[in-house]
Amino acid sequence: MFGPAVFGMGRWVAPGYALALALVITAPLVAPGYLLLRDAVSTPRSYLSDDSLGLFETAPRALPQDFAVAVTSRLVDGGIVVKAVLILGLWLAGWGAARLAAAVIPDAGLGGQLVAATVAVWNPYVAERLLQGHWSLLLGYGCLPWVAAAMVRVRSATDERYWPLVWWIAVAGLTPTGLMLAATVALVCVTVPGSGRPRPRCAAVSLGAAVLGAAPWLAASVLSGSLPSAHPDVAAFAARAEPGLGTLGSLAALGGIWNAEAVPASRASMFAVVGSVVLLGVVAAGLPAVRRRPAAVALLVLAAVAVLVPAAMATGPGIALVEALVRALPGLDVVRDGQKWVALAMPGYALAGAGDVVTLRRPWLAGVCCAALIAVLADLAWGVGGAMSSVRYPAGWAAVASHINADPRPVAVLPADTMRRFAWSGPAPVLDPLPRWVRARVLATGDLTISGRTVLGEGRFAREVQRLLLGGAEPARLARAGVGWVVVESGTAGEMGKAAKTLATLPVVYRDADMTLYQVGGDSAGASPRGRRRGHYRRDSTPGAAQTRPLISLPAITDSRTTRIPSVLCRQENSVLRA
Repeated sequence: MFGPAVFGMGRWVAPGYALALALVITAPLVAPGYLLLRDAVSTPRSYLSDDSLGLFETAPRALPQDFAVAVTSRLVDGGIVVKAVLILGLWLAGWGAARLAAAVIPDAGLGGQLVAATVAVWNPYVAERLLQGHWSLLLGYGCLPWVAAAMVRVRSATDERYWPLVWWIAVAGLTPTGLMLAATVALVCVTVPGSGRPRPRCAAVSLGAAVLGAAPWLAASVLSGSLPSAHPDVAAFAARAEPGLGTLGSLAALGGIWNAEAVPASRASMFAVVGSVVLLGVVAAGLPAVRRRPAAVALLVLAAVAVLVPAAMATGPGIALVEALVRALPGLDVVRDGQKWVALAMPGYALAGAGDVVTLRRPWLAGVCCAALIAVLADLAWGVGGAMSSVRYPAGWAAVASHINADPRPVAVLPADTMRRFAWSGPAPVLDPLPRWVRARVLATGDLTISGRTVLGEGRFAREVQRLLLGGAEPARLARAGVGWVVVESGTAGEMGKAAKTLATLPVVYRDADMTLYQVGGDSAGASPRGRRRGHYRRDSTPGAAQTRPLISLPAITDSRTTRIPSVLCRQENSVLRA
């Protein structure tokens, strides 16, 4: 009745279904515009700079993704790049979960693969990370089942080639967290028994790929000295209990993000209990079918650890321990957001979900499981209930960026706040887009306000320049501090202090209802590590500015136009700021 062509099409059902789920979630992003939602910031063009390379004050948490976007946005609009990566990450999560189920539980069939895909894509973790704007983290999340499947095949002699394993670890490495997640999954799957490649070699390949993937941000951290975290503030990023669940229950149901505002409506009420019961019920029903499958057992043990450890990190002793670790080993501040590590539970949960078809021996129940998972988190659809959409920048943003890019001197920004709330970008806050849009260095403190408390960022020099502006300092002091431009972004809350006194004496280069650009004239804010080692000097005729300004250019790694990289010695900048 069915020919070979029909059966051949079956291999595309699972990836097609996973793509459909991803598109139902991200449908609003298909419209023209840019993703601007909390940590997610896309602009038409990004540039390589000391900040994007992690070579100034900011820790290189976003080095791989900023580098990738800066390079690709030369060819494709940056907004398209970010949205495409986000959709790709969700698609890979569902498709990879189906592939993993086919490799580990082949008797679950297509129905089991579809349940696995639904568990991987349609869950609170995805919803909350989307609302937090972690688009690049979700790409790493999507690579996890592919890493697991690749290692299982290598260990079982099904496919002894290493390159798929190395490839998926490298793709996950778009963020440091994604790389760490992928390496952990790979090492756990090394324990799976099999007649394929030996365990030591598999472990060595996994670790080697992870080290190579980490090399860019590790090197940047060492060169810039940006690893130290004097203010870890672990408590602000601890996992949070959702209604009726407690912290452990929230994490077990793949929820519990630290930011109470980055939660879909269905998880902000007692209905979260219903959604959690359904998800955990689907997982529990498949356990009898997978308990004798070594690969599934290894990933389920990892899932248990991925829930219990973040829950312990959210307790008083756990917070104290993590803070002590971060202070002793500053590079470990990447672990303070405990809930993000719950991503490690996804491959095990997906396999358990696929096992439902085997346990219940009713293939049609796969459809029931998928429908139930979607129904209890229905507001994940359409951009998490419309919270995620494409927005358009007012014309003034492009005009200001054009002026600054024509003369890329360091930029100070007002109001004094890292997060913005523009009427045109939606009700949720968003990181200031300007640092992503210009090739000049934008002096950003990185300070965040969480539940009324301020978590200090790494921008110590930017904080001092901000203090000058808010105090109404003379323009000459800003110039001596190296500030070349001041941008005032209208329509967003934030402290202005006595800045009007300073701005009244500065020439206006551009002004409209959304943006005002003032020219100051300084050109060497702060000290990059490279600037401390090598510097070329140029005359600066700006009134009140020093007669010589250190300047370096790195045409090999920057845009075709020479970028002025800050290079004043730290002790010089401190003396200028105190003047």
